[in-house]
Amino acid sequence: MSELKEVRFSAESEALIQNLIKRYPEGKQKSVLIPALHIAQAEYDGWLSVPVMDKIAEILNIKPIEVYEVASFYSMFNLNPVGKCLIEVCRTSSCWLRGANDVVAHIEKRLGIKDGETTPDGQFTLKTVECLGSCGTAPMLQIGEHFHENLTLEKVDELINKYKTESKHSSYLDGTTFRKN
Repeated sequence: MSELKEVRFSAESEALIQNLIKRYPEGKQKSVLIPALHIAQAEYDGWLSVPVMDKIAEILNIKPIEVYEVASFYSMFNLNPVGKCLIEVCRTSSCWLRGANDVVAHIEKRLGIKDGETTPDGQFTLKTVECLGSCGTAPMLQIGEHFHENLTLEKVDELINKYKTESKHSSYLDGTTFRKN
């Protein structure tokens, strides 16, 4: 229980989660689980530790296993530390047919890491994922909330150069997603 007391969300994150809870009838706070995990992951350096997930369970008044099940199911949640720039490359049919394997191989060579690894400086993590829903503009990758489509190796190099000095973790939060009433 002492670990839970160590996990504290910022006032802004706590307010966002509480505002989301108010959108649902009493007893339906589990409906907030996915957005709450996004908020927590954004605040805690791009990944969800067990104590952070336990805190979400406490806030939502659900069992920790319910949080773990969701967090471990979706590829958008990271259960281990990731680099400041998480590069998620789609590897499914359309992207694969249009060169996703070449994109992955290029990133691996350029950054000196393999799929699932993080650069020694902690700047980049490469992760291949299932369909990101941009089949018509394949190959594509996602960095936080930003889709990068119709990729070429030159475009990939431009992205790596752009993000190599990024100081905060990439996130799926766009600054407005959970703020609407």
